[in-house]
Amino acid sequence: MAEEIESPLQRMELLIGHENLKKIQNSVVMIIGVGGVGSYAAEALSRAGIGKLILVDGDIVAPSNLNRQIHATYETIGKSKTQVMKERILTYRKDCMIITKDLFYCEENNTILFDEPIDFVVDAIDTMSSKLAIIKYCLKNKIKFISSMGMANRMDPTKIEICDLMKTNYDPVAKIMRNLVRKNKIKGKIPVAWSSEQPTVQTKVINENGITRKQKMPPASSPFVPSAAGLAIASYAIREIIKE
Repeated sequence: MAEEIESPLQRMELLIGHENLKKIQNSVVMIIGVGGVGSYAAEALSRAGIGKLILVDGDIVAPSNLNRQIHATYETIGKSKTQVMKERILTYRKDCMIITKDLFYCEENNTILFDEPIDFVVDAIDTMSSKLAIIKYCLKNKIKFISSMGMANRMDPTKIEICDLMKTNYDPVAKIMRNLVRKNKIKGKIPVAWSSEQPTVQTKVINENGITRKQKMPPASSPFVPSAAGLAIASYAIREIIKE
C-alpha cells in the first residue's frame, strides 16, 4: 500500500476530523491588534487552517517588541505589523487569504472593517473604549468573539484562563471593563482571556516627555504571558467555530 503524502494540515485533520477542518478552512477571523497577544493568535490560527485572516493594526514594529511579538525581528523594525505578520504566515500557509488593514481601531471604522461576513473576532488591543466598542458591536451583530484582558506585568503563563468577563478577578483591565459594561448596561456573554496572576506595578520612568502614564512608565512584559494568551485565544476561536 502506498504511503499517504503528508500535507500541512494533516495532523490538525487527525485531531478534529475532515468536516471540522473544512469548517475552519471556510471561516473568516478578524484579529484587531497584532501585538504580543494578537501576533501569536494569528500564528496559531493560520497554522490551524483558518481560511481567511483579517489583520487590523496601525502600528509598526518597535525595538521594545522584540521580547514578545512573534513577527518582531531586527529585519522588521519600523515596518507595518500587519504586513510583516502577513509575510510570515505566507511562508508556511500559501493557501491562507490574508487581508491587512493598517489602521487603529475606533468605532467609526466598523463600517470599513465589517464589510463582509466575519465568523470570529479576536480583540487584542489595550484601549478600553475601543474594547468596549468591539464588544458592543459583536454582541449586537451576533458575531462570536473573545477579548484579551491585561497580560502585562506578569510572568506565569499557566495562570491564563478563559471565562465570562464578570467572573474575572485580580485583573485591573478586566475590572475597568466590568465597570464599563455595567455603566453602559451591556447585556450578553462576554468571553475573555485573562490572567489570575497578581500583576506587579511598573513605576520606572522610561520617557519623561510622555503625556500619559503609559507613555512615561510603559508596562513591563515577558515573552511568556502574552504568547500563552494568544495561543489560548486561538484555541478558543477554533473550538467555537467547529461547534456549529
